[in-house]
Amino acid sequence: MLQRDRASAALGMVVERDEPGEAVVSMRVRADMTNGFAITHGGMVFALADTAFAMACNEDDEVTVAAGADIVFLKATREGQTLTAHARRRAASGRSGLYDVTVTDETGDVVAEFRGRSFTTRREHPGD
Repeated sequence: MLQRDRASAALGMVVERDEPGEAVVSMRVRADMTNGFAITHGGMVFALADTAFAMACNEDDEVTVAAGADIVFLKATREGQTLTAHARRRAASGRSGLYDVTVTDETGDVVAEFRGRSFTTRREHPGD
């Protein structure tokens, strides 16, 4: 899936682990990812968490998409830091799922907590 994800590729995301119900994705913060306060733009942190979430919930031939997501920002980061998002499935029932994603910095400090709700469609993944 990430091979076709142009947005995540443009942000320089790297897949560290991709298993059913779990994924780890990292990203180094660049200057163009910071806001007017010289800290990492919240949208970039959300994008990283969302990518790990998407990878964790797309484990078969059917497309799974986000039905909703929330994020809590806990620590500011800056250019040059490496962020890592670890997504884990918490529950699944029918075509719905619940996933938690913890985003940490290179020291292991928690930067953000993300909760995603997934919906599995009846569509198959597009071909390569």
